[in-house]
Amino acid sequence: MDVIDRLQKRAIRKGDLGTEEGLSLFEEGMGRPFRLMAAASEIRRHFKGDVVSLCGITNAKSGRCPEDCAFCAQSSHYATEAEAYPLKKAPQIVAEADLARRAGAEMFGIVTSGKKINSTREWAEIRKAIGGINGAGLKACASLGLLDAGQARNLKEAGLYRYHHNLETSRSFFPKICTTHDYEEDVETVGTAKRAGLSVCSGGLIGLGEGITHRIEMALTLRDLDVDSIPINILHPVKGTPLGGNRPLPPLEILVTIAVFRFLLPDRDLKLCGGKEKNLRQLLPLGLVAGCNSLMTGNYLTTAGRESSLDHEMISDLGLRPTREQDLCRCGTGGEACSSESCGTFPPRRSRKTGKERIA
Repeated sequence: MDVIDRLQKRAIRKGDLGTEEGLSLFEEGMGRPFRLMAAASEIRRHFKGDVVSLCGITNAKSGRCPEDCAFCAQSSHYATEAEAYPLKKAPQIVAEADLARRAGAEMFGIVTSGKKINSTREWAEIRKAIGGINGAGLKACASLGLLDAGQARNLKEAGLYRYHHNLETSRSFFPKICTTHDYEEDVETVGTAKRAGLSVCSGGLIGLGEGITHRIEMALTLRDLDVDSIPINILHPVKGTPLGGNRPLPPLEILVTIAVFRFLLPDRDLKLCGGKEKNLRQLLPLGLVAGCNSLMTGNYLTTAGRESSLDHEMISDLGLRPTREQDLCRCGTGGEACSSESCGTFPPRRSRKTGKERIA
């Protein structure tokens, strides 16, 4: 039995792989990437089946952030072309959420720039938006920066399902990425959200200049924190930021990293997020093969994504299915035409056994 087979069985049975095993998997994977991806895909299928969840987000408050995160276009420390505007009103956020629902998303996140939310007026607007998102038939999520216990309880009482707060990278690499707050503040926010009874989404970026040891360190920290969903973002360098000149990671290295994450976090949701189209290019579908069971669909914060219909087509072509398939707007536009019988551009799924088309 080779190392990949042995560690696959252990990941499924015990879920206790550590740094040494992660490094071995990465080394094996860089030599045999498709073998590692196939094994990671089986781990994903064991714990998550053939279902892919999708989420959408809105950049609800943009720019003027006092933090100096080296990758971020919204930091006030750097001269970028990112738009700056105050918090959107709840009806606008809810309207965007409804479009995401029509495009197949099951969750929708309110994302704000800044270290934390301090304004009473902003908190009131966010609570209204959470209620509206829930009313639209979506699970409401939020990414509002650092939280204290009272704020976390307030969000839970408002109906928030999930709180998102990235660690961004490993504890050991973090000082090279951000100096305006401490890593432990991020760790504490994750714990605060969990103690309030919220589901927690926390991950980070790869391609910041870190090595595989830093990525494994972050994955194991997230496992220790018992987060529910891990977003994997790949750096999209922004002109004007300190990392604006970073060279992109090779697509196969990104895919091998995803596969290693699946081995280390076998039963968690792995969500392929920002930078996936730009960095994986023609290998984008292999992000799901390599172990992801979730996608961020639509646009990101300051960069464009792609049409949600393409994500659904990709999912279907891989023999997988979206969680909100029964509610899916077939043309992916979210427009009025979606109620029409002519809205049928989304290709029918094929039977895994016969290969014949079948009704979704």
